[in-house]
Amino acid sequence: MPEKWSDLTPAQQNAIKILAVTELIAKIAMLIDIRRRPASLIRGPKGLWRAAAAVNTLGPLAYFTVGRRKAVK
Repeated sequence: MPEKWSDLTPAQQNAIKILAVTELIAKIAMLIDIRRRPASLIRGPKGLWRAAAAVNTLGPLAYFTVGRRKAVK
């Protein structure tokens, strides 16, 4: 297993960069959605979901799949 960034192949470095940017975008989208969405449309406290954003990819994934309620029209 490579120990340094320079030990990775360019393809591995690019894959890590793409995954990091994707994760960052998911976290930002999650935090924006939490801020804009009324508390009644979120399962659980907003603060808990904000803290979940710190949990790598699992936080945003859980929020977008379980944490949001559907708006009743």
